[in-house]
Amino acid sequence: MNAQAFSLDPAQVRRAFERAAAAGGDPAVLQREVERRMFERLDYIRCRPHRVLDSGCGVGHGLKLLRRRYPGADLLGIDFAPSVLSEAKREESLVERAWRLVSGSGRFHLCSDFARLPLRATSVDMVWSNLALAWAVDPLAALREVHRVLIAGGLLMFSSYGPDTLKELKAAFGAGSAARHVHSFIDMHDLGDMLVATGFAAPVMDMEVITLTYSEVPALLRDLKASGETCAARDRQRGLMGRRAWERMLASYERERREGRLPATIEVIYGHAWKSEPRTTVDGRRIIEVELEAKKSRPLVRPEPTRT
Repeated sequence: MNAQAFSLDPAQVRRAFERAAAAGGDPAVLQREVERRMFERLDYIRCRPHRVLDSGCGVGHGLKLLRRRYPGADLLGIDFAPSVLSEAKREESLVERAWRLVSGSGRFHLCSDFARLPLRATSVDMVWSNLALAWAVDPLAALREVHRVLIAGGLLMFSSYGPDTLKELKAAFGAGSAARHVHSFIDMHDLGDMLVATGFAAPVMDMEVITLTYSEVPALLRDLKASGETCAARDRQRGLMGRRAWERMLASYERERREGRLPATIEVIYGHAWKSEPRTTVDGRRIIEVELEAKKSRPLVRPEPTRT
């Protein structure tokens, strides 16, 4: 995997999501749909966490779903964009606040990069992360942090974008300009390897393709901007495209039109994994499990032989 191809500008990522949050509304329809599908997967997983971390919580929709699933759990929402986190705090309804008072459960919001979590080691039972890993400057560091804060036996459940995401837009921009306009996303198998490398046991990965359709390319670009999901590659195009390059891009994308609509492919990766029991101590010594088998007791007096 070429790390340079996935290199993101964190300041640009933050600016894009803060602008989207400041604009108000809920334009992130795709993100909500992916989150709903990921949430349904919890039906097949046995997990009763006492403390759940939403890593990259955005405006807080995931926290609402998690409250519904785990009403007695403490919820932690972490995001690195202050304006986005402020919106998440406002999104908590009066009903949720009343329930917190009745149940004694908490909901907390922390502004932090999820590759540097301000939490103690082994302090949460479950980490939930919807599409945030796709915007991590260092995905491996983010996964290491998740592993650090999870208890042994804790669950990580996440979604991300795969490399075929926006492939039509990427190809069209390539026809109009040599500069990068759509940044790359990490392959499912590479994400699985990262999970293993950070110490997770038996990761389960799968993928699906969602196809959105648009009447015109500008409508797709408006949706991406409104949701904050614009190109944040370090080597991205700076400034506006020239008129001819823009027209070449539009003409290239137009060749994808089917039944009067332009497709936009979204490859969604889902994954979950458990933190296994530690194999070494904090100072690096290997932990060896020793199982002692109880000896069978022997009779103190030998029985008399049976006479016939």
